[in-house]
Formats: sequence, C-alpha cells, structure tokens
Amino acid sequence: MTRKPFQALWLAFMVLLAGCAGRGTPLPSSTAYTTPPTTSEYVIGPGDVLDVFVWHNADLTRQMPVRPDGRIAMPLVGDTVAVGKTPQVLSAEIQDKLKPYIRDPLVTIIPTQFVGLFTRQIRVIGEAAQPRALPYRSSMTALDVMIEVGGLTRYADGDRAVLVRQVNGQQQSFRVRLDSLVRDGDITQNVDMQPGEILIIPQRFF
Repeated sequence: MTRKPFQALWLAFMVLLAGCAGRGTPLPSSTAYTTPPTTSEYVIGPGDVLDVFVWHNADLTRQMPVRPDGRIAMPLVGDTVAVGKTPQVLSAEIQDKLKPYIRDPLVTIIPTQFVGLFTRQIRVIGEAAQPRALPYRSSMTALDVMIEVGGLTRYADGDRAVLVRQVNGQQQSFRVRLDSLVRDGDITQNVDMQPGEILIIPQRFF
C-alpha cells in the first residue's frame, strides 16, 4: 500500500471515531466523574526493571528486568513470577523463598523503569508530539497524559479528540477537548484517566 492511500484510510478512521464521539455525550470532568475502584499500588508488568535489595546480602542485591514471560531469576530463589504482582507482594514471596538459606531475610523491591501491564497502559495515538503507550498511575488525568507525550502537534484538532474506554464491560467513545485544556487552560476538560484507555487525537482540516 502506498503512503497516500494509507494516510487517507487513517484519516477516515479518525474522522469516523471523532464523529461518533461528537454525537455522544461529552465525557464528564474529573470533578464530576467517578471512576471504578482501582488499586493505587503499582502492578509489575513485562519489561519493567526492578531493583531488588536483600538487606545485609550484597551478593543477592541486584537490578533485574522482568522477562517477556513475566518472570525474574535470582540466586537461591530461581525463577519467580513477577507480572501481575505489586512490589510488596513480590518482596514477601522472595523473602519466603530465601528463609531456608538466610535468617530473617528482608527484601525490598523498587521498580526503576516502568512499563506496567498491557491492560493498564494508556495508549495515545494520532497528533500527539510523542504518541506512545504510558503506564497508568493512580489519579492520572488527561493533562498528565499530555505532559507525558509532549503536548499536541501543530496539526492536531485537539477539541475533536476521542477517548475510548470500557464502561460496564462495553467499549465506548467520548469526546474530550484537549485544545481547550492544553491551550486555553479549561480545567473542566482535565478528565480522570482509567487503565487501558485509548486517546485518539485527529488531524485538523485546513
């Protein structure tokens, strides 16, 4: 497929989504919208890098990546599933595995490079300065996302942006006015984000 037909198909897709959002009810502001309960603790995902500290055992203290299969490997402990666990839960599990070898082990795990579970990532596509997937953080808002991706491009039609989220098990699209938020300072558009959402920013028509 040549570049121009591909661009035309992509633009048509963006227009269709933006049109669907435009006909629906705008997404409520962060002050009016109540998000479903989610854990405030970080959940480890594949590709994360963890600092594992075993107190008074420098030979076991090390930095290690979470492999694509979701596991980490360390001396004495062997392979341990890390994905889907909080650092506190993983620390307690490694401590239990070390007890036959170390008296009263104390383990601390600190994620230093964050990717997070795929299902909890915020994906930003379209006319963002740096479109990419972001790890979800507790209390994350649309403004936080815009800062992470470097804002809007000069070609972005931010007020026609579409937020795709799960509502009662169904995927729905909502309009979110990013131009008004980023360029005009309209904080009523600073909506709360939820894990797994997709933010689509269409191109402006000239």
